[in-house]
Amino acid sequence: MSSPPRTASVQRDTKETQIHVAVNLDGTGEAQLATGIGFFDHMLDQIARHGLIDLRIDAKGDLHIDGHHTVEDVGITLGQAFAKAVGDKRGIRRYGHAYVPLDEALSRVTIDFSGRPGLHMDVSFTAGSIGGLDTQLVFEFFQGFVNHAGVTLHIDNLKGHNAHHQCETIFKAFARALRFALEIDPRAVGVIPSTKGSL
Repeated sequence: MSSPPRTASVQRDTKETQIHVAVNLDGTGEAQLATGIGFFDHMLDQIARHGLIDLRIDAKGDLHIDGHHTVEDVGITLGQAFAKAVGDKRGIRRYGHAYVPLDEALSRVTIDFSGRPGLHMDVSFTAGSIGGLDTQLVFEFFQGFVNHAGVTLHIDNLKGHNAHHQCETIFKAFARALRFALEIDPRAVGVIPSTKGSL
């Protein structure tokens, strides 16, 4: 008997942004991305490709002001889609971690699909922006995600002096940690991974 598809689609409309997100947690890494911020699209593509998650994001935001609302609201909507797609978390590994290098940069990400939102991020970017993305907004993206996906997330950039490399290792490590945490554990199929019996 096959498992039900772990897919979700979420629409979020505010006076600042209109965002549609669709995810397939058991995909092949296909991505269709249009946020209006090229480097942000590049980072979201890392989540799809290295997480093996099919991801579609269409975002229209008030970029004439800046990227804050768009980036934060994409994080919120993506978190909502993940929470919807993963359901009661029955059978998943729950925890995931990854170290990812890129030349001189190295980042570590650990995640727990705990049902408790929490972000702990230790990153000192060496530049204020990368392409059109304000590096302060990386925190806002992940804060929006954890609050609405209900996960605990630790992000540490351990080394790096090129901001592009720092950011890319963070998103790639996040993707790999997601992939491991969301895998169905063949030794615990149908089991909720908690002594409490719910997450």
